[in-house]
Amino acid sequence: MDLYLIGYLMCVWLSSSRVLGGYPIWWSLALGQQYSSLGSQPILCGSIPGLVPKQLRFCRNYIEIMPSVAEGVKLGIQECQHQFRGRRWNCTTIKDNLAIFGPVLDKATRESAFVHAIASAGVAFAVTRSCAEGTSTMCGCDSHHKGPPGEGWKWGGCSEDAEFGVLVSREFADARENRPDARSAMNRHNNEAGRSTILDHMHLRCKCHGLSGSCEVKTCWWAQPDFRMLGDYLKDKYDSASEMVVEKHRESRGWVETLRVKYNFFKHPTERDLVYYEGSPNFCEPNPETGSFGTRDRACNVSSHGIEGCDLLCCGRGHNTRTEKRKEKCHCIFHWCCYVSCQECVRVYDVHTCK
Repeated sequence: MDLYLIGYLMCVWLSSSRVLGGYPIWWSLALGQQYSSLGSQPILCGSIPGLVPKQLRFCRNYIEIMPSVAEGVKLGIQECQHQFRGRRWNCTTIKDNLAIFGPVLDKATRESAFVHAIASAGVAFAVTRSCAEGTSTMCGCDSHHKGPPGEGWKWGGCSEDAEFGVLVSREFADARENRPDARSAMNRHNNEAGRSTILDHMHLRCKCHGLSGSCEVKTCWWAQPDFRMLGDYLKDKYDSASEMVVEKHRESRGWVETLRVKYNFFKHPTERDLVYYEGSPNFCEPNPETGSFGTRDRACNVSSHGIEGCDLLCCGRGHNTRTEKRKEKCHCIFHWCCYVSCQECVRVYDVHTCK
């Protein structure tokens, strides 16, 4: 690791340490040693960094759900990195840092809005799935929303209780967002927008029964959508997020900050939309104050005119091209019965990276 990168990471660490007061650093449960030991060691609630008293009580009262909470945050991080893989900010996490995204989330930007939404959705999704799989004794299948069956099918299987997962996510993730300031109001709104995505996209999943797949009998149950679909949906909400302004007014408990849409001639955001009130950096150059790693040495698509293309991703600095040899399976043949044999081919690819 060169001295430049070491110095940059030190600056990021110092910048991050200044913002931990309002940072959901319990997200770090989804990374590093604590996450890797979830399956073999019980969670010690007191060892999870950044929990407010309400979260600590929740953890101790519902300890068997906490691995699913951690799994949900992990799921959200992975989906964030997939959705932003071709953008200047690619949802990079910082190893061995409680502020796992660095100072990026210190600002009330679109990026912060998306991360809060996808993380909250991830927690609700993972808890719901865990309940349906029977890994928790305190929850299970949904029996409240069945109603009469439709024509040609009957209820069966295990309907996923998404409302329980949403409740867990709301009680735990929103517990620290009780301050009377604009950032808490923004986080609560975006957390709920992420969770609502699951409830809005619940659907019937069915299985056929009968001889030779005749589907004489079809059983159906309520199921969550694929998490990739939720990520795609929230990414669209990121692209169309509503910019807000902060207003202060006095209430009985003192000064309270609320959010109002900045441009009245735009459609006002609904509870399903993402909101933000601070502009994003351009993420072109490394900046420890904003948490930007820059785009130097990032792979780019030379044939694309989109944000993942070399022109935009490299911020006009140009790109380098090198050839790369890769071993791949080729000329595969299916043999009866039943295996596939392949040869190994070496192919040459052009790899383009930002200057």
